[in-house]
Amino acid sequence: MSSCDLCKLLDGFAAGQGREALLWRSEQLSVVAVDDPAYPGFCRVLWNSHVKEMTDLLPAERNAVMDAVWQVELAVREVMQPDKVNVASFGNMTPHVHWHVIPRYGDDAHFPQPSWAPVQRATDPAVLAARRALLPQLHAAIIERLSA
Repeated sequence: MSSCDLCKLLDGFAAGQGREALLWRSEQLSVVAVDDPAYPGFCRVLWNSHVKEMTDLLPAERNAVMDAVWQVELAVREVMQPDKVNVASFGNMTPHVHWHVIPRYGDDAHFPQPSWAPVQRATDPAVLAARRALLPQLHAAIIERLSA
């Protein structure tokens, strides 16, 4: 399905394209670091093939997805030290099971509202830079957790 944004994203990694970073990949799953300047540490756990709903997966496959989500969340909590972690699955227009793992802070642009709500404030650029500086450590922690 050439119009699928997530297929394009995954294919782009193979071609060395895109702003987002592929952190880890198995036959079934990929973990991507989302390039969102307002949310350093934002990651997605993606099912590699077209599967629309979690209940379309076999029980062992659902467990694999959720284990990856929990490992990414644990790495985000350990390294980024957020006030809260949002874990969400939407995918209304994308036929891939995927989960968003988003570190949230009391000073982020939208807190306490969802990250797609109207902006509440501007986060201090120095704070965002300090959080971005943690990304290599976060990425290493995710890779280590999922490769174990």
